[in-house]
Amino acid sequence: MNEISGIRASSGGRPQFVQLIFVDMNGVPKGMEIPIGRYEEAVESGIAFDGSSIPGFQGIEDSDLIFKTDPSTYAEVPWEDIARVYGYIYKDGKPYKADPRGVLKGALERLEKKGFKAYIGPEPEFYLFRKNGTWELQVPDGGGYFDLVTLDKARELRREIALYMQAFGLVPEVLHHEVGRAQHEIDFRYDEALKTADNIVSFKYLVKAIAEMRGLYATFMPKPIYGFPGNGMHLHISLWRDGENAFVGEEGLSETALHFIAGILKHAKALAAVTNPTVNSYKRLVPGYEAPVYISWGYRNRSALIRVPAFWGNGARIEYRCPDPSANPYLAFSAILMAGLDGIKRKLEPEAYVETNVYEMSDEERSKAGIETLPGSLGEALEELKKDRVVREALGGAYKNFIAYKEREWEEYVTYLKAKELPLETKKVTEWELERYFHV
Repeated sequence: MNEISGIRASSGGRPQFVQLIFVDMNGVPKGMEIPIGRYEEAVESGIAFDGSSIPGFQGIEDSDLIFKTDPSTYAEVPWEDIARVYGYIYKDGKPYKADPRGVLKGALERLEKKGFKAYIGPEPEFYLFRKNGTWELQVPDGGGYFDLVTLDKARELRREIALYMQAFGLVPEVLHHEVGRAQHEIDFRYDEALKTADNIVSFKYLVKAIAEMRGLYATFMPKPIYGFPGNGMHLHISLWRDGENAFVGEEGLSETALHFIAGILKHAKALAAVTNPTVNSYKRLVPGYEAPVYISWGYRNRSALIRVPAFWGNGARIEYRCPDPSANPYLAFSAILMAGLDGIKRKLEPEAYVETNVYEMSDEERSKAGIETLPGSLGEALEELKKDRVVREALGGAYKNFIAYKEREWEEYVTYLKAKELPLETKKVTEWELERYFHV
């Protein structure tokens, strides 16, 4: 199982097919396969496809789209006779406005005009389940946080995933059991923002594929089981300028970093619609677990929305703790980076600084400290997004598609709750959520 370096496709040579990969509005990978002989055509002129059935894309009346590959993302799948490649989507000879990868590319170009390059390191969490044919999920191990041997029955699978990651250009750094039973985390090295977004999509694909080969189901659903810890995807973010970390200050963080933090805090409520974009996301963002719900920041403080880890020099960065793995990484990165850039341009100062456990503070104490609360539902988050010009513009041409798609999602959930006579504020995980999000 560990000797994967020599694994090749059954043909023993060059892959016979190439998967052309993009993501829909939900961040779920979509695509098509072409024979390897058409690869150059995919690079130069692109491959046509129908976008009308892709969630959040075109209507049926005008759905012709073109996919062009980004050759720098080409990777061969060690266990299949195929390669995979990401790319960009075009319509009528121009970049397609709702292409999430294209949206992030545009945001990064705006950032570069200000002299910055963004680096992001993610911490995606996931559960491994056995499924018995119904939505009754069976937990395959009884391990807990950082358990090594006795209770952690998935340690070999984590190692297998880490070894395969290298074939996709991902560099694994830390593997461990998470807090929940059958919950896991594999951190991989930070990279430039676009590469990291690609890496998140590749990582989720890889985890699911290896789990399936071992008779398990992997899910990155934010809250698959009520009463269990949710799956988060903390993001470690830094900006660099002229080859140097712009977040480094003489004593702690630089002014640039503090303005960046202030921008995220300022737009945090609207950002939630993009970084936590599912109904189920708000079953995770509840008091009592590590997921932050209060808009605050601090050094080392894991109860704050933004934490400054205890690393200085070129390791200086911020940790944004509310995002979850159901987020479309391209849209989420675009929104976060443009919110932070707004803070830099306006020289905003971060408020709601706290070094105590925010959950143990009284409502009055939080109010005095200027600490507000994240939206309590997808519906609330979408209303905040509508009011926030900076985050709306960060989504570019995808904004209208995103808001329309997500509003339908929220309406369908509300209709389901009414039919089941369940309260709107329920934090129980419903069958509707499992059917819609378990594949996330």
